[in-house]
Amino acid sequence: MTLEILSPEKTLFSGEVQRVTLPGAAGEFTVLPHHAPIISSLTAGRVRYLPAGGAEQSVDIAGGFVEVNADRVSVCAG
Repeated sequence: MTLEILSPEKTLFSGEVQRVTLPGAAGEFTVLPHHAPIISSLTAGRVRYLPAGGAEQSVDIAGGFVEVNADRVSVCAG
């Protein structure tokens, strides 16, 4: 699936990943391929992701929201 992590200043990550773990407002949750469509607010925390064929990486965010739809995960971070 494709992950984009965007901040107001720049793109923090864009690429193919196997999974994404996000700091949701109701608690941490993980998105895997073929996840049901959702929109969720995010709290301050760490977005962890596993790039295809790579080691887990992470980005700290101050909050924002995420949209998951058709194997595309878009994170707008504050």
